[in-house]
Amino acid sequence: MEKRKITIIGAGMMGSALAFPAAENGHEVHIVGTCLDDEIIDGYLKTGKHEKFCRPFPENVSFHYFKEWEQVVEGSDFVIGGVSSFGVDWFLEEILTRLDPKIPVLSVTKGLRATDDGSLLSYPGYWMSELAKRGIVRDICAIGGPCTSYELVFMDPTEVGFCGKDNEALRMMKQAMQRPYYHISLTNDVIGLESAVALKNAYAMAVTLAVGLNIRWHGEEEPQHYNSQAGTFTQAVRETHALMLMQGGEFESECIGLGDLYVTIFSGRTRRCGVLMGKGLNYDQVTEALAGITLESLVITRIMGNAIRRKAELGLVDLRDFPLLMHIVDILDHGKSDSDIPWEAFTFEHLK
Repeated sequence: MEKRKITIIGAGMMGSALAFPAAENGHEVHIVGTCLDDEIIDGYLKTGKHEKFCRPFPENVSFHYFKEWEQVVEGSDFVIGGVSSFGVDWFLEEILTRLDPKIPVLSVTKGLRATDDGSLLSYPGYWMSELAKRGIVRDICAIGGPCTSYELVFMDPTEVGFCGKDNEALRMMKQAMQRPYYHISLTNDVIGLESAVALKNAYAMAVTLAVGLNIRWHGEEEPQHYNSQAGTFTQAVRETHALMLMQGGEFESECIGLGDLYVTIFSGRTRRCGVLMGKGLNYDQVTEALAGITLESLVITRIMGNAIRRKAELGLVDLRDFPLLMHIVDILDHGKSDSDIPWEAFTFEHLK
């Protein structure tokens, strides 16, 4: 395998986790913190380990403060963008406008941008459009799929997709990153894959709402009930499919997104949000209870809800086709913490 230089910009958990498969393949790996990551880089330099990871970083991973990024990135075969969705515009202005267009970029940032007509853009699509306005032409690839950072570090077998339009760059990045535990599919369906893994945020909250409702109704000591979770999951799949058709996504991307939905239901911040809302907390109470935790899923869900409402205003969709999404958006927007899930809206009659 050809040895490469890989620079990861953003010291969050997923960006940092991707250093492991890259370094284990013998590549030269650099993690550069954003302007908000100085304390994380301090810790990496001191201990060589992320506090939530089960293993220390491989020896061929080095750590740098943001002020060093332009020197560090020189000669990189590709850059991994590891910022959260709150850093999308920062990444555009501070990195993409100044990065050599010949260096491929692979983004881990999840989410969508809405336009005035309710269309939903992927972050790669948004970045490429904004760069084109400045006369900068580049393709931006992205990662999507069911992958939690700490389990990737644990080497639990993981299936993801890399998407983009530059086939040569995609194949190069796959060769650099794949490991016996990290399996990578390739697709040109950027909008499909990026939509699928963004949609899972809203629907993971919606499914775990049923967990919180069970606790509210029956108490903390009552075992989980799975009928209600299965009912919301079924509707989540139905609505995801409708939204993927609207986005023009492909079936394989939809499958990866449903895998991402599955893993998100069972772990992480989004699950905690859904459970708390089901227990009766409103938006402000959820954010207070999870103070200090980045709650991207809440922002992404609101963006999706507003986009679908706009499409409904234009007569392009029927809100009755998305009762689960609109229910979770109503909780976020209007604090409807005491309302039950709209179960009957999930039923249908397909008779001949």
